[in-house]
Amino acid sequence: METKGLTALRISLASPQTIMSWSYGEVLKPETINYRRLRPEKDGLFCEAIFGP
Repeated sequence: METKGLTALRISLASPQTIMSWSYGEVLKPETINYRRLRPEKDGLFCEAIFGP
């Protein structure tokens, strides 16, 4: 990684409004994988609609 020209780096906390704007959905169920279909549970911790494929 080239660092020439880099003079400063600022890290700060994101506001609650900014975090909500990054959101794609809400996890509503604690389930992860459907053991019969071997697919992620809808609205669960591995839901593709929320977290992507």
